Amino acid sequence: MAIGLWVVVTREPELTTTVAVPIEFKGVPEDLDIASNLPDRIRLELRGSSGRLAREHLGDLAVILDLSDSRAGERTYNIRASNINLPSGVSFYRAVPSQITLRFEKLLSRDIELAPPAFSNGPPSGYRIQSISLSPSKVRVRGPEQRVLKITHLSEDPVDLSGVVSRSEFHTHVNVGDPQVRLEGPSDITVTVTMEKVDRGGNK
Repeated sequence: MAIGLWVVVTREPELTTTVAVPIEFKGVPEDLDIASNLPDRIRLELRGSSGRLAREHLGDLAVILDLSDSRAGERTYNIRASNINLPSGVSFYRAVPSQITLRFEKLLSRDIELAPPAFSNGPPSGYRIQSISLSPSKVRVRGPEQRVLKITHLSEDPVDLSGVVSRSEFHTHVNVGDPQVRLEGPSDITVTVTMEKVDRGGNK
């Protein structure tokens, strides 16, 4: 049986196929972030027998890059056979693109002040806002250093003041505004608004 199987395998024609595979990273330093845009997939040209190039043998393929020795700045990585978890009997010919250039930025954590919220509806007629307080008044964010340093304040989802004539609390959420910067603390914010009545002349 073994001899018969070997004869069948050796008679399979040598083929070439192209597959698109994802990129995976290992050993990413905790103080660095990948700041460059990445291709969604890498196209690999592979060679092997028709049986070895069947879909079920290639479904788990990925390009794996070791970033453990990365530093802030740019670095170019070549895509080689050693970066790919190739199944037995399949050989690597080339990758498109054949290189990936990554830009690394240092990560920074920073406490940012919260700005007063916007209002989806203003105070009822005859009332005005006496005071607004936020709890917490600051939140901590983490992300690429240059992006975090550009953030001067953070906003929250709008608050609806319709029908509020005294003191009221609202629960809203922080909007960081940058997809590469994340919150390190809770995103829920308590907004306390105190209203006061005014006369027709605009006085208290």
